[in-house]
Amino acid sequence: MTDIIDAHHHIWRRRDLPWLEGPMQPRIFGPYEPIRRDYPISEYLADIKGCDVVQSVYVQANWAKTAFEDEVAYVQKAANETGFPQGIVGYADFLAEDVRPQLDRLTKYRGMRGLRMQLHWHENPQYRFAAEANLTGNPTLQRNVARLADYGWSFDLQVFPGQMAGAARLAASTPKVTFILQHAGMLEDTSEHGWQVWRDGMRRLAAAPNVVTKLSALGTFIHRNDPGYIAAIVRETLEIFGPTRCMFGSNFPVEKLWTKYSDLVAAYRAALAPFGEVAARAALHDTAATVYRL
Repeated sequence: MTDIIDAHHHIWRRRDLPWLEGPMQPRIFGPYEPIRRDYPISEYLADIKGCDVVQSVYVQANWAKTAFEDEVAYVQKAANETGFPQGIVGYADFLAEDVRPQLDRLTKYRGMRGLRMQLHWHENPQYRFAAEANLTGNPTLQRNVARLADYGWSFDLQVFPGQMAGAARLAASTPKVTFILQHAGMLEDTSEHGWQVWRDGMRRLAAAPNVVTKLSALGTFIHRNDPGYIAAIVRETLEIFGPTRCMFGSNFPVEKLWTKYSDLVAAYRAALAPFGEVAARAALHDTAATVYRL
């Protein structure tokens, strides 16, 4: 059985996450009362037990912006105590005039591998996160993302299909930075037209050799673990990017709203099986190990 690296998960303390406090705010993944609580590393380790997960990467979970270092420190403490996670993707504000003072504060944390600032914007306000649609074209953001090359850190790129052309231009203009496309491009419109827009955008991004993608969060818009749907996304994503540019991520505990970790892994293993053992190992383990230097 192929070992797994979970390249996208979270641990959190409710009190540090503004979106978990007060009235329930609408989120892409629907009602989330079951996860409006602490999700510590101990629970994550219990969730992955028996699933052949050998390493993992934590991705920022939208703590208060001013607490970006506190978030990394919290995760690094968990890693020091338990050995998980082995990699950390933190947050920084890439619209600051110069992001480097923020990055410099994170260099002392040995788990640091990259940064994520979510850029996804949608006409549907419930799906919208960024303040505007075309942040990938913002000169300040472009300049700051390029500075990641000096730190050896990657950029976790989160956009919708309609934003992919701009994202591809950003990646092509910043060849020394590795971009990790979140959630296989966040396909939310499953009409025939929506699939085609997604395919076109994925091909644009795949044309930049410094872009890889995550096979993750595929239950986000359908609110269930659907092996057939996962297989369809995995098949087309591997055909566009190739298995050595794809990696698995659980998006736990968000996906815990509708599935168990073991069932999620089973769905991805089934989706990858037609591609053979070598391709499955790349997507489940090797790509993440290489990209996040684990």
